[in-house]
Amino acid sequence: MALLDGHRAVVTGGGSGIGAETCRRMAAEGAQVAVLDVNAEHADAVAKEIDGLSYTVDVTDFDALSAAMLDASDRMHGLSLLFNNAGGSTLSPIHDYDVSEWRRIVELNLTGVFHGFKAAAPIILASGGGAIVSTASISGTRPAAGEAPYAAAKAAVVALTASAALEYAPTIRVNAVSPGMIRTPLTELLLDQRGIGLEEQQRAKTPLDRIGTPADIADVVVFLCSDLARFVTGQNLVADGGMTLHGSGIDGVLDVVTELLSQR
Repeated sequence: MALLDGHRAVVTGGGSGIGAETCRRMAAEGAQVAVLDVNAEHADAVAKEIDGLSYTVDVTDFDALSAAMLDASDRMHGLSLLFNNAGGSTLSPIHDYDVSEWRRIVELNLTGVFHGFKAAAPIILASGGGAIVSTASISGTRPAAGEAPYAAAKAAVVALTASAALEYAPTIRVNAVSPGMIRTPLTELLLDQRGIGLEEQQRAKTPLDRIGTPADIADVVVFLCSDLARFVTGQNLVADGGMTLHGSGIDGVLDVVTELLSQR
């Protein structure tokens, strides 16, 4: 029997990176999966690959997200799992952030997760229960210079996770996962820049001596969604290869990016 047999899942940010790999792992473990992403082409491609559903949704738009959740629930005959994964950021000193950019990052990484809870939790409760996992970050536990709105939002996701775990127990288990440096389409833009040595720096700070992969996080999410984690709720599981044992995950990266931009 597969780990997620009978489950019906929604994954936000499911069109690429960690989200896409989690969609694949969930489907491989027996779940029906609805892929939600702001990029229609990416969402469609992943959904086609796993015989799932596809929705073009910006998680900062609650009405659109709620409508997609309701439609997915109707077509899958209920909902039992939510992976709140959509997110992203930029790097800048605090005083250099435009107010609009600060709001955009917090809206995407924190309010988007709240929207996921608000839209999905009533459906999961009505469907008989299940699990919700949200993507936090080591930036929320060990922030670095240059990522203030992202770090603040991700720290808040951990607090939101704890509150939701208390509110929805025992029917819904609620947890978060905090990835370290993971090679995704977003991070490889920096990791693959020649001459800045970022990949080597990140590997040197990681006791397991490698950059993480989306599959490393997808497996953690599947575990948290499965009955293997049946006595786990309200937790933030850090999956960073041990990186934060040495301190902040991306300490010094702002300096690298600033230097890179000055050379253009």
